[in-house]
This record gives sequence, C-alpha cells and structure tokens, in this order.
Amino acid sequence: MALREEMAREGKWLFHRRGHLPLLLLIIVFMGLAHYRPAVSHAWDQAWEILCLIVAFLGLAVRTGTIGYIPTGTSGRSTSNISASALNTKGMYSIVRNPLYLGNALTWLGVSMLLRQWWVTLLFLTIFRVYYERIIFAEEEFLRKKFGGEFLEWAERTPVFIPCFKNWTPPTQTFSLRRVLRRDYSAFFAVISAFTTMELLCDWKTMGRPEIDPMWLIIFSTGAIVYLTLRTLKKKTAVLDAPIDLTPKAYRRENVDSDPITDHAPLSSTQKKQPESRQRKISRHDAHHLKSNTLQ
Repeated sequence: MALREEMAREGKWLFHRRGHLPLLLLIIVFMGLAHYRPAVSHAWDQAWEILCLIVAFLGLAVRTGTIGYIPTGTSGRSTSNISASALNTKGMYSIVRNPLYLGNALTWLGVSMLLRQWWVTLLFLTIFRVYYERIIFAEEEFLRKKFGGEFLEWAERTPVFIPCFKNWTPPTQTFSLRRVLRRDYSAFFAVISAFTTMELLCDWKTMGRPEIDPMWLIIFSTGAIVYLTLRTLKKKTAVLDAPIDLTPKAYRRENVDSDPITDHAPLSSTQKKQPESRQRKISRHDAHHLKSNTLQ
C-alpha cells in the first residue's frame, strides 16, 4: 500500500476514535504527577495556574470564534464518517485550515503545562501532532476529491495549523452565541474539571491529603452551575436553538428547494409556483410577521 493510502487509512481509523485522545493525554498527565514538585511560593503557584488556565481558555476562544460562524454542513462532531456539503473558507477558516483542532491543542497545552514538567508538554505536543496529522490528512483527501480546485486554491493560501492573520476574510454568517453554548458548553466544563482535578492531585502529592484552593473551589462551583444550567436549557427547552436569521442574507437563496449551507428553511410548494417578484413579497411579509410575533 502506498504511503498516501496508508496515511489516509490510518487517519480514518483515528477519526472514528478522536474522542479517545483526551484519555490518552490524561495518562501522560498522571505519569507527570509522579515527578511533580510544588512551586517556591503559593503566590507563584497561583500565578502559574492562572497562566495555564488562560492558555486553555484561549483554545476555547478559538473554538468559539469558529463554531459561532460555522455554516451548516461544513463541520460536525460526528465520528462515524468524514462529510461536508460545503467548503468553509471564511472567518477562522480563512487564516487556518483546522481552527477547531488548533483550539483543542491550546486547551490541552494549558492542562499539560500545569505540572511544570517540560517532558510532559513535549510528549503531549508529539502525540497530538502524530494523532491529528493523520486525521487532517484523511479529511483533506476527502475535501480534495469532493471540491477539487476550490479546495486546492484554499489550501494553497491557508496554513494547516499556524494562523496567517493577514489572510483574514470576514465570515458571511451572523455570529450565533446560542450555537456556541449549545455545542461547546461541555468543553468549557471539561477544562474547569481537568484543572480542578489536577489541583487536587497535586496538593495530595505534596501534602499527603486532598485539599482544594479556595480559588479553584470558586472556579469549579461557577463552572458547574453554568454547565448544569446550559445542559438543562439544551435538554428541556428550545432556548439554545439557533434563531431564524431575519437579515436580508436569509432571503438570498441559491436553490429554491433547499439551502443546507445557511440553515434556512426551503420555499414552500405554493411559493415555488408564484412569480419571483411575488415570492419576494411573500418572504418579506413572512419575515415581518415573524419579527412582529417575536417582539411581542
């Protein structure tokens, strides 16, 4: 089997199991605990922990800036099959081809730095690169076959993993905070939980008993409240469902049957039979009626 096919095969295999990577990284972190040494002072210890948390939250910020503008059909959380109905080249995808993986890398980098062991961070970066390098290769093979020249042109000007900010192109979608909260609320709490657990284990290693710093108790409690609130809203209500876009962009349809990219509803069979000018009047009337009801 040629190297290209071998890497694609390995990438697909890892893609189906990409949710298992955090477990592998946690094993590395626990290995580092055996060599953990406390900081010279409590103030320095807290300063380092806050720095690590900032790095991890920077990763979440990258994910937020990506997910909030992602059109439907261009990125998903499914681990069953690699799929995409459109090629997203705007927003975060205009400066880096894999912004979600970049966000993941920064998040776990912050966790790995917490132990202050250089070899833990180096081992993490090595495993992360090998793991995601093959997944990215498999995904880009799929995109190359599906989008051809459009993908090659985008790949030519956009780096794989290190952002090129001069390439920034504003997204065409409206930012959706609801989409971010609905999709990524668990990632936020996972980071908080990982840091709090590491704090407990490090103190246990140092003092021989589990003890949590008041700062982390407050952070964890706040994170738990936010997590449970958002989880309840997602499971029990429609509050976090993405709202209908009432801007003019919502009515610029390229296809009257469906619009999977902008996540807008298709035209009804009655509207399809109307002249184009009549369809625009109906759309504007429907939008005005829906907006009035929403304001009430």
